Amino acid sequence: MASCLTPSGGKKAAPAAAAAGPQKIVVDPVTRIEGHLKVEVTVAGGKVVDAKTTGGMFRGFEIILKGRDPRDASQISQRICGVCPTGHCQASVLALDDAFGVTPPTNGRIIRNLILGANYVQSHILHFYHLAALDYVKGPEIAPFVPRYDGPDVYRLPKAVNDAAVKQYLKALDMRMKAQEALAIFGGRMPHVQGVVVGGTTEKPSADMIVDYVWRMKEIQKFVHETYVPTVYQVAGVYMDLFEVGTGCKNFLSTGVFPLDNEDKTHLLKRGVYTEGKDYPLDPMLIREQVKHSWFENYTNLHPFEGRTVPMYPKSGAYSFIKAPRYNGKPHEVGPLARMWITNPPVSDHAKRFLGVSTSKEVPFRALGDKAFSIMGRHAARAEECALIVDKCIEWAMQLKPGAATYKEAPIPASSKGMGLNEAPRGSVTHWIVIKDKKIDNYQVVSPTLWNAGPRDDKDIPGPIEQALIGAPVPDPKNPVNVVRVVRAFDP
Repeated sequence: MASCLTPSGGKKAAPAAAAAGPQKIVVDPVTRIEGHLKVEVTVAGGKVVDAKTTGGMFRGFEIILKGRDPRDASQISQRICGVCPTGHCQASVLALDDAFGVTPPTNGRIIRNLILGANYVQSHILHFYHLAALDYVKGPEIAPFVPRYDGPDVYRLPKAVNDAAVKQYLKALDMRMKAQEALAIFGGRMPHVQGVVVGGTTEKPSADMIVDYVWRMKEIQKFVHETYVPTVYQVAGVYMDLFEVGTGCKNFLSTGVFPLDNEDKTHLLKRGVYTEGKDYPLDPMLIREQVKHSWFENYTNLHPFEGRTVPMYPKSGAYSFIKAPRYNGKPHEVGPLARMWITNPPVSDHAKRFLGVSTSKEVPFRALGDKAFSIMGRHAARAEECALIVDKCIEWAMQLKPGAATYKEAPIPASSKGMGLNEAPRGSVTHWIVIKDKKIDNYQVVSPTLWNAGPRDDKDIPGPIEQALIGAPVPDPKNPVNVVRVVRAFDP
């Protein structure tokens, strides 16, 4: 099922059982600005011992797309998510490129990277400052800083650091606006870009467009390197115990993103899988969607090319409108931590200082070790990735050739199929299309929230967020802040 749920909020937390014995806590919704994610945990002995995540909305984009002109897919599927429409758009056109048998020219490939890169930067700043940081930074007693969880150990930042972070809240809004403006230079508008199409992009770059893009990204680059990344490590240094919370399944998957060649073979953030402690190449044919605990008819363990999206509510044993994607039969986490772990790029000087390593040395991301498998590890991964991408976007913009072609036309095939492997800011997003008689015969979307927030699978194995919640400390059931901190660190 196409689903994209965004983190935040925590409007209510209701202990549903008496104080004696295990207590059930329901947080519904977890999200602050978008999405319909409910989390239900059982707490015993001050820790989470069981967890269920529920996606409460059926969207059905797969059904909407059936029978339509294939070229409609990249426009319609962007409406799946209001925060990461660009990731869906590009996954869709990659599927169409594959089905149509067309390769965009170099300028088209670079412009796609610039559009998606600007969306990444905007989304990562949004996630930290406007969605997740409010669980650590105590703002004034006005919206959007209230309602919130509270207690003697919830907000620990020194006053100077806390006050600085509150001020950054407004600056971050300005940076997000500039990122959206940069995206719209080549994408036409945001949200729901119009400039990305099968075969490339629509806007031929001019020198003025390149300058307009670069000056905005340079201002954002300064904010990311000098404010966002160091603030993340300042917060992490105060909440060191949260490097031990939210471990999860420790399996990662990345479909690869930001192609560095026109053949889509090399990527800035690599394509690969990390399963039970070992690295493997990604084989897309090993992806399956299981629905034993999802409100869908029991077409289960199907590859997306064969996938069916047929809602069935109510259904015995089911508790979510999210399917349970599995890779080679196992749950895998997707998102910035997965990408950074698989790519393992050098980290920032801020990270080196945090690790107590000389800034003169090159240190890979995996130097974080087990600390990476945690709430704070996910925030650090996202910040490091944001710094890497904003730097590369400026480099890529300077590689554009003004006036050169960005698009290659290709006719609709009578019958074909294609897959689009992409990474939205919050994780792997793949689109799968089957064309028959020049119309969409089948379309399936596997979005990041399905991977991370999916329910138990056909073998009753919990999804990545459900696993990450197990063991989270909840000393005060009326303030289950660590529950929402775990979930929001995923950006579901």
